[in-house]
Amino acid sequence: MTVEGAGNIAQTWWDSVVRGFSETHTTAVPLPALLGILACAILLSIPRVTWRWFGLYVTFVHELGHAYAALMTGRFVHSLRIGLDHSGRLVSSGRSAFGAAWSGFWGYPAPAVVGLGLIAACAAGRSGAAMSVGAVVLLVSLIFLRNLTGILVAVLSAAVAQVLVLFAAPTTVNYVVLALGIALSVGGVRDLLKLAGVHTRRRERLAASDAFILGRTTGVPVFVWLSGFTAVIAGCAAASAWLLWGMLAV
Repeated sequence: MTVEGAGNIAQTWWDSVVRGFSETHTTAVPLPALLGILACAILLSIPRVTWRWFGLYVTFVHELGHAYAALMTGRFVHSLRIGLDHSGRLVSSGRSAFGAAWSGFWGYPAPAVVGLGLIAACAAGRSGAAMSVGAVVLLVSLIFLRNLTGILVAVLSAAVAQVLVLFAAPTTVNYVVLALGIALSVGGVRDLLKLAGVHTRRRERLAASDAFILGRTTGVPVFVWLSGFTAVIAGCAAASAWLLWGMLAV
């Protein structure tokens, strides 16, 4: 490929990104289409065969919730790792006890918050912008990533987002963003239920629970942290449902 050809591809990509921010494309979703999107989202988030792979993305969003919450309070993020078993580990440092607690809290709610953001972007006709912002966030996250699984998840997710921005019709982008938002919301609820199971039935795994770690390091009872996770996730789910209702073509 010549330098001129590479330059033309880069310019085409940049023009598509700019259009994503400057143009709006709203889509009224017919009920059959919404049911199909819901089915696709559930198929990504519920069956084990698909969750094995989509769950890696949900775990990545979970860990990014920790990472960007840490950065918000001035903490330094040293590393972020994701395992094929859906485990994740973020290492950050800072002097503020509040920063550590803030970072520790925003893991489990992150998929539901991002899911709500994607659904809201679709409702506002800003799916292209959401895809471009998401790709930038994922690529910036490469600075923190320290293992191959995490790097592959970030690069592949960013690549898919940019291919959609470049080549897909606005309605297709809207539907994909909507499906991804719903799937992340469902995945967030699934992970919350799994966490509840750790605290009720599989207590031998408590040491890896964010709520348990927060309770141990802050002195605030574990049920307070679990209630906080639940409140944010339930609130995001309710807001997402309200937005979806408003998008229905009647």
